[in-house]
Amino acid sequence: MGQGRYSRTRDRLVPVAVDLSFGLVLVGAITLATWWVLDDPTSRLWSALGLYGALAGIVLVCAPAELPGPGLGPANRVTLARACLAMPVGALALHPGPQSDAAYWWIILLSTVVLVLDGVDGRVARSTGTGTPFGARFDMELDAALILALSVLVWTSGRAGPWVLLIGIMRYGFVAAGWIRPALAAELPESFRRKTVCVVQGIVLLVALGPVIPYVLAVSVLAAGLLMLCYSFAVDLVWLVRHERLNGA
Repeated sequence: MGQGRYSRTRDRLVPVAVDLSFGLVLVGAITLATWWVLDDPTSRLWSALGLYGALAGIVLVCAPAELPGPGLGPANRVTLARACLAMPVGALALHPGPQSDAAYWWIILLSTVVLVLDGVDGRVARSTGTGTPFGARFDMELDAALILALSVLVWTSGRAGPWVLLIGIMRYGFVAAGWIRPALAAELPESFRRKTVCVVQGIVLLVALGPVIPYVLAVSVLAAGLLMLCYSFAVDLVWLVRHERLNGA
């Protein structure tokens, strides 16, 4: 019995590990390109690889048995490629301090590709019938992590005060509130408004990072994005509270 369970686990995880190995090659190439273009210190290179190692470990632990396969499946592979592009951005966010103009343009380029591909993995999942809750969560967590990294980079660039970090941490605060009040962790219905606001956050952060964008314009678009985000979370909060009351009635 134990041997059979081990065999099934191995058969499930080995193809996933193969996909993650290809991802390691991709993130290594993108990180080396970042290192070459920006003449970065090697500490940032190792930070990007360390972030990918953490991601790979989480995927291996959390990957469910019902993955569409082989491996992660086509849609999750697109999400993994997006994650590889985002790793150098995360590494730059881990090293505070203003970057060069070239670094900001490189961040904008990589992040724009990640955001553009955001709609591709969902489309692939629908067209191939390989969508899973794991894939949706993988996609969502990647978007949240990228927005957090961009928020940190905007703050350290001096384009806005620490209040801009609210754009990156608000979603994690919402998750923490669900630990305190489980009703707030209930599943929310699909919402075009929520997806749109998420995309807008990435856009306003990239606009604010643009070296040619005036300070006043950067602050204005960031403030508008934050207000939209607060409104979106408020709508979800009201829905969850009403849902709790209806179920408790």
